[in-house]
Amino acid sequence: MDAVRLIVTSRRALAVGGDAPEILTEVWQAQALAQAIGSRLAVAGPPELRGEALGLTELAGRGCGVLDEPRLAPGDLRAAQLTELGDARQALSYLGGLLGEVGIALVGLACAVNDEGTYWQCMEAIDAADESRDRVREMLRKLTDAEQRLPEREAG
Repeated sequence: MDAVRLIVTSRRALAVGGDAPEILTEVWQAQALAQAIGSRLAVAGPPELRGEALGLTELAGRGCGVLDEPRLAPGDLRAAQLTELGDARQALSYLGGLLGEVGIALVGLACAVNDEGTYWQCMEAIDAADESRDRVREMLRKLTDAEQRLPEREAG
């Protein structure tokens, strides 16, 4: 499945909400998907994105690592369903939106939980999602810069 479809699926699942374990599962799924997209971009993406994409892979991996790994049925891991990236700009734009929504969901959850362990897990996950989103924004900026330089090269 292509990246945008998986991201849209994750956004919908996150929007449905649920109790704390369900929200944390969707947050974990989103970070795992960000990790997979970063990995793909690092290997086969535009050359100007490869370093940042590797950083996204590491940050999203940390985002998964601060959360308890959910128990998913075989085939339910969205990141494993990633078969193609499609347009890098579109995938990154959608991913940035998903990571923003992850942060919002985590803030809401952190405000609502009574369990200190879950609260701190949310705080760590908010930080990881924010850093991942910053990395996505940087990759989008680099894509824009590369596109602006292209006409200059063609004219020169």
